[in-house]
Parts: sequence; C-alpha cells; structure tokens
Amino acid sequence: MHRAVFLDRDGVINKALMVDGKPYPPRNLDELEIMPGVDQAILQLRDLGYFCIVVTNQPDVARGKTSLEAVESINQFLIERLAIHEIISCYHDDHENCDCRKPKPGSFIMAALKYNIDLSKSFMVGDRWRDIAAGQNAGCRTFFIDYQYNEKQPTNPTYRASSLPDAVKIILNECL
Repeated sequence: MHRAVFLDRDGVINKALMVDGKPYPPRNLDELEIMPGVDQAILQLRDLGYFCIVVTNQPDVARGKTSLEAVESINQFLIERLAIHEIISCYHDDHENCDCRKPKPGSFIMAALKYNIDLSKSFMVGDRWRDIAAGQNAGCRTFFIDYQYNEKQPTNPTYRASSLPDAVKIILNECL
C-alpha cells in the first residue's frame, strides 16, 4: 500500500484572503498566490514516495459566491504548476450533509481506494479545524498550520507546523 500527504488548498498550497480575521479562497487566478516553498516541499514528498493529494472544501460554489469554472481554473493552474497527483474538491455546503465535505473523511476514503493508500501511514496538512478533524476521521496523522484565525480551533492535531515546508521537515526528521 502507498502513503499520502493530503493537503488543504487555501492556506496551505496558496495564500488565503483574509477578511476580519477569517480566511477565504481566491475568487480567480488573479488573486491566487502560491505559498513560498510549496513547490519544493511537494517535490520532496514525492521523492519520499508519498502521493500528494489536495482535498479542499469550496462551498462558495454552492453559495453562489464563485463559479465552478473559476474554482476549476485555479485547480488546473495548481496541477500544472505543482507536482500534486490530484485535487479533490467538495462544492457542497454544510446543509447538504455530503460525505466529501471536511470534516467528514469521504474524500480521503475515495483517494485511498483509487490509489491504494494506507491512511494510517498518511498525513493531512491543514490550516483549519475541519482539515484536522477530517484527517483524524480518516485515520491520518495531522499537521495544523496555525495562522491564528478568528474561528474554532482544532482538537489535538498530531503536529503543529508554521507552513507546508516546515511540515515536510518534521516528516523528514521524525516520521520516516
């Protein structure tokens, strides 16, 4: 079986847009800014044999705040620029109660089946409580990147890191 590092998109791969202490996704390619060192960090993970899979909630599509085409153009840009295997997006809002919306583990389970991934040997890197809870619900070890958002905080992440490159350093030093 394979190992994976699941990555949240906004706040881990690219900068989130901040409004009143809360993070929001870029609405288009003009607002997209890839975080420093992310490209090299993903290459390091791939070199270590990890699948790199982005798992992202994009409820603004269901809320009518952005278009499916805008989100998919951002995702396509990231796939073309970074060594990620796949981006799995959930376009639902909470009230739809789908299995793919974090904190539920449906997207992780789908990826595990597709790529023959052992979730217990995998990681989730995220910047919000939903990311950490989803990783925990899937049986992964978790990395919380704490930007001090003005929102609910996660419960008991396995590790804390300042960025994806920092999380990769911890994986290299403690987890192999």
